[in-house]
Amino acid sequence: MRSVRQCSRTACQRAAVATLTYVYADSTAVLGPLAQHAEPHSYDLCAEHAERLTAPRGWEVVRLTPQYADAGPTPDDLSALAEAVREAGRVRRPVEPEQGSVETSRRGHLRVLRADGAE
Repeated sequence: MRSVRQCSRTACQRAAVATLTYVYADSTAVLGPLAQHAEPHSYDLCAEHAERLTAPRGWEVVRLTPQYADAGPTPDDLSALAEAVREAGRVRRPVEPEQGSVETSRRGHLRVLRADGAE
């Protein structure tokens, strides 16, 4: 499911639709579609800031996509959300130890079981 990431520009609350990465060795700013995961040395931009992007003097801007628009949720995203809600709402029954075993300790939701007759 797609997460909603915000534009990296200060005080901008819009959803990010593009990712900006600088290639310092080539003096190039690469602007492409929103990356799958947020990276520490890249910047997510909304459509407005992506379209208005300019590079420092002497740098080149490479735009991998001519227009950036938020695609919104897809049917796959909505199906994944519905399945997650369904799973969270299912009643979970506590698992009983197997016949012949004894619970010896517990840490959070984990239990240590010892088979009867074992030392």
